[in-house]
Amino acid sequence: MGQVTIYLEKEIEERMIAAAKAANLSKSKWIARIIEERVANEWPESIAELAGAWQDFPAIEEIRAGSGKDSKRANL
Repeated sequence: MGQVTIYLEKEIEERMIAAAKAANLSKSKWIARIIEERVANEWPESIAELAGAWQDFPAIEEIRAGSGKDSKRANL
């Protein structure tokens, strides 16, 4: 298992400690979970199983039909 050293500003460290404590995790485990979430390449299986679950969900064309026209954007 690899190790990583990070340097945090005091305020960020305090907020991280509070978040880890609220999650009942050590600082190391809390940080590891955040990293795991950020580098995940796939949707969780529970989300993937939802594909097609709403048979009556409108198509994108139906959703956008009542949106009207976009406003002209200013040139930058």
